[in-house]
Amino acid sequence: MKRFLVAGIGNIFFGDDAFGCEVAAELLKRSWPEGVNIVDFGIRAYDLAYAIMDGYDATLLVDAAPRGEKPGTVYLLELDPEKVDPCGDEIVDAHALTPVRVLQMIRALGGHARNLYLVGCEPARLDGDGVMGLSEDVREAVPTAVKMIEKFIADWTSGRGI
Repeated sequence: MKRFLVAGIGNIFFGDDAFGCEVAAELLKRSWPEGVNIVDFGIRAYDLAYAIMDGYDATLLVDAAPRGEKPGTVYLLELDPEKVDPCGDEIVDAHALTPVRVLQMIRALGGHARNLYLVGCEPARLDGDGVMGLSEDVREAVPTAVKMIEKFIADWTSGRGI
């Protein structure tokens, strides 16, 4: 049986940064095949790093990730853990969790990440002033991300990959 982790990440107090948490909440309303684990990690970087090292066949991170696109744009990326600088400025921040920091932490702990993907959404705002709730564009992107993840998991668990 293949084991698959979907990890919602983000800070609910930073506006659109809560995208991964909101998507995880929607995914948790559905039933999944055995071996598929949906978790809202929020900003718990250590928990996510240890989960990724727990022998999953693939991990799909879900996060707000600025790439200069129109707010609400959803995309799927394959991440290469070998291209992450192992010596970033700050590995852990109690108020933020980024895929790069998690990969740095996994490397620092002597672990390895494999088959790692990101469903990202272009944020309209990443507020650090305690603004809760997604912007309209990002809120409307949640169903798109859910459908993308459903297809990804169906393809992965059937052996078709992405």
